[in-house]
Amino acid sequence: MPITLDEIVEETRQMPPDVVAELVDRIMVARHGGIGSGIEAAWQTEIHRRIAEIDSGKVKGVPVGESLARARKILGE
Repeated sequence: MPITLDEIVEETRQMPPDVVAELVDRIMVARHGGIGSGIEAAWQTEIHRRIAEIDSGKVKGVPVGESLARARKILGE
């Protein structure tokens, strides 16, 4: 008898967050394919650029609590 979606979700509650993240990633790759190397390289470049801007003081980071509050406001929560 196949496992139900509810059973899968319940199983993931007992797993460490990094294992759940890996599971989700594997499911996405299996269903939709991986990220192309060009996209991966572009994101790496963007990440390094943003970190350099923060490190140099060109831009100021936003605390996670503030970011989440802004997102909740946008979503009407």
